Amino acid sequence: MKLNVQLNNGLLPDQYTKHCSNNSKHLNFPKVSFPIEITGVPENAKTLVLTLTDLDAVPVCGFEWIHWLAANINPKTTLIPENAGQDNPLNWTCGYNSLAGKYLDLKNDPMSMGYVGPAPPDDIHNYTLRLFALDYKPNLMDGFWYNDLMKAIKGHIIDQTEVNLPVKA
Repeated sequence: MKLNVQLNNGLLPDQYTKHCSNNSKHLNFPKVSFPIEITGVPENAKTLVLTLTDLDAVPVCGFEWIHWLAANINPKTTLIPENAGQDNPLNWTCGYNSLAGKYLDLKNDPMSMGYVGPAPPDDIHNYTLRLFALDYKPNLMDGFWYNDLMKAIKGHIIDQTEVNLPVKA
């Protein structure tokens, strides 16, 4: 499997980060997700799972920041279009991002599920976009947590890939 995200000079384009226009932000976070091309999904995959996290956030806030969780994506999907992280045109199951956790306690905000874009405060952060192909469709409902997702897919991953997406501060 392979993921392709267009970078600009080795960085995620500004329109998907904290450098986007004000009308593309909510609570000062970018809300428009970037397009993702997917190739090479195994024929026997029953579903796909997507995660976007920031390990470089650990020194800043004390934990890996969760930017996007999407489960039960059709395995025939070859393009996740721009702004799909909030619009959900592919009708996947949405997980909570870090806005919903106790740190910010914004679980009732509409942006707490789906995509919340990169906004590194201190330096270039490397965001990890992962795609998992599974041999079954996990029984997850909208509003699942990252730990629930990892438990649900354990032992069911038939392929996985990841790409690093650097974002400037």
